[in-house]
Amino acid sequence: MKISLFTDIGQKRSNNQDFINKFDNRSGNTLIVLADGMGGHRAGNIASEMTVTDLGREWVDTDLTDLGQIRDWLVRNIEIVNRRVYELGQTEDFQGMGTTIEALAVVDNNVLFAHIGDSRIGLIHDGVYTQLTSDHSLVNELVKAGQLTEEEAASHPQKNIITQSIGQANPVEPDLGIQSLESGDYLLVNSDGLTNMISNKVIVNALSDDSKNLDEKARYLIQLANDAGGLDNITVALVHAEREEDE
Repeated sequence: MKISLFTDIGQKRSNNQDFINKFDNRSGNTLIVLADGMGGHRAGNIASEMTVTDLGREWVDTDLTDLGQIRDWLVRNIEIVNRRVYELGQTEDFQGMGTTIEALAVVDNNVLFAHIGDSRIGLIHDGVYTQLTSDHSLVNELVKAGQLTEEEAASHPQKNIITQSIGQANPVEPDLGIQSLESGDYLLVNSDGLTNMISNKVIVNALSDDSKNLDEKARYLIQLANDAGGLDNITVALVHAEREEDE
């Protein structure tokens, strides 16, 4: 597996409230954590960095390899982080802050993930993008209820209102999933600053360019989002199951 991570402020924001990092535990298994912060000018930064860094700090002290144990670890530790962010968000300087989270543990060719908010995880297999997560957003709830079409949701004025986030008063309920990667597959993890700007078809085309390495492909996705307007911070993680001839 090869992994590439990049984040960019975009074209319109004065600061970057996205945060991403990866961490290896004592068994050599990697945890990728992406967070898209919300709140005041400073609070969103703090919520996202705190979420990523705190979860990573706990991960590096584990030696977990079993997927069931990792799933339980993610659920338990994401709620611990949720409480920390909520409690800090009760103070005047950080009032109301929160963040999305995508946390992915890579074990051999399997990726176990936990999802809260409207950042996304997608699989690109044989030139087809499949979204593995469902946005925890008001408009997505309306789409699932049949009250909005996908097209109406894309331009809805309340599309940024999310229904679950790190930093909320109630316990979080992350969506959990596992994906096995086959040779040549990509897993794309991104904040909404990417997928609000470019289509899944554009993403697939960008990843099919064999003249670019993985870092160049990740940077190119960010460039495409910026070229389309870059209205938000843009963060991308790519996980690639290499073909034997690529190694």
